[in-house]
Amino acid sequence: MQTVMEQRITIDPITRLEGHGKIEIFLKQDGAVDRAFFQIPELRGFEKFAQGRPAEEMPQITSRICGVCPTAHHMAATKALDALFGVEPPLAARKIRELVYSAFVVEDHALHFYFLGGPDFIVGPRAPKAERNVLGVVGKVGEAAALRMIAIRRRLREIISTAGGKVIHPVLGLPGGVARRIQPAEQEEFVKIAAEAVDFCRFSLDAFGNIVLKNPSYVELIQSPAFTHQTYYMGLVDAQGCLNFYDGNVRVVDPGGQEYVVFPPERYLDYVAEHVEPWSYVKFCYLKPIGWKGFEEGPESGVYCVAPLARLNACQDVATPLARQAYQTYVETLGGKPVHHTLANHWARLIEMLYAAERLAELASDAELTSPDIRNIPERVAGPGIGIVEAPRGTLIHHYEADEKGLIRKANLIVATQNNSARISMSVDRAAKALVRGPEVPEDLLNLVEMAFRAYDPCYGCASHALPGGMPLVARVWTAGGELAATLRRP
Repeated sequence: MQTVMEQRITIDPITRLEGHGKIEIFLKQDGAVDRAFFQIPELRGFEKFAQGRPAEEMPQITSRICGVCPTAHHMAATKALDALFGVEPPLAARKIRELVYSAFVVEDHALHFYFLGGPDFIVGPRAPKAERNVLGVVGKVGEAAALRMIAIRRRLREIISTAGGKVIHPVLGLPGGVARRIQPAEQEEFVKIAAEAVDFCRFSLDAFGNIVLKNPSYVELIQSPAFTHQTYYMGLVDAQGCLNFYDGNVRVVDPGGQEYVVFPPERYLDYVAEHVEPWSYVKFCYLKPIGWKGFEEGPESGVYCVAPLARLNACQDVATPLARQAYQTYVETLGGKPVHHTLANHWARLIEMLYAAERLAELASDAELTSPDIRNIPERVAGPGIGIVEAPRGTLIHHYEADEKGLIRKANLIVATQNNSARISMSVDRAAKALVRGPEVPEDLLNLVEMAFRAYDPCYGCASHALPGGMPLVARVWTAGGELAATLRRP
């Protein structure tokens, strides 16, 4: 809903994201934008919830953070427990975990593209707001394509529920392995589903090419200064420097595309730090050696970016053949790496979706997948446990410290949206300054401002950890007859 006050425009709530947020746009006397703030008014305390809990409960506790991406938290927590207990899972267990995770990434990326981000391009950023939704997307791509999208997400969830135990809150991950082996008949079905997923991802990329990339006004919007920032970029890569979602080292490149650093997960505190502002419950991450220089871009600023755009900038290649071809086309079309255009996240997301589907097909056909050797039993608390995966929304870090009994003393969760929070705020501010002229602003222009955050697919159920001050509370007392008797406020 848009509210216009003297010299201020409020968009509350913002739409098509996970969690809650609002945008406050402050205007100058001439109606130009002075500053736009992207505010997150919700607070959740999972780091506190974890204290005193047995460490082995963390994959189940943290998967409750978000109903959209519980598998990401489950897997990061499980990997953190491997490190906490000093135990390496068998190869079959690693492959089962990555199989489930690959299915999850395809399913989650499809959700964002078709339901959340897609309406802005498939339907049109300035289309009537009643049409900018999944039903509008169905109208553009056709009912058959929509049914196909629903069917493939259901099929991918069959893999997660079979191998992972449950879809919403999987239970497969254990320190040192997984809870169950894969049966040969299940593997045969996984191979079929993976082939269907690859075909669907190719269709989605073709649809994006036909609807978006062949529309000059869309390409101009993607490459416009209103949606461009030159920052650092972060993502997991394997030993060959290729894109990886489940494992590897963290690679960071600078705004010119040169490698800044590559570090193993256990060294993340040497490079990642958090800043707090008084107007949001989300912390703002930055590169610790550079320092916090405010909401600025460029090599002198510590602001960095994660998620699809960043991962394709941070990696040196993509390991699967079809996704590699799509990745090369993406880089060539957008003028080489690094790609700085925020809205290019949508294209990058589809390339990643294809990569994850191809990786799923590789793992589903792996002979070792059905091995009964699926767990090494932990025997001691070895030290701090740090696990990193690439959530669909970007780099996800779980860090646990436990006492000798295995009870959590401290938990630090740095989620993807938190890693992106500074750049998201910068993107909203820049888009508002480029597009808004107040005080009366057409709704479709404000949707273009919302597109600046929507491209990152943010999740604020996951990301809200800061405590900038008091938590306002309003309590209303009503009589039995329905009349307001009193209003109590805590500032």
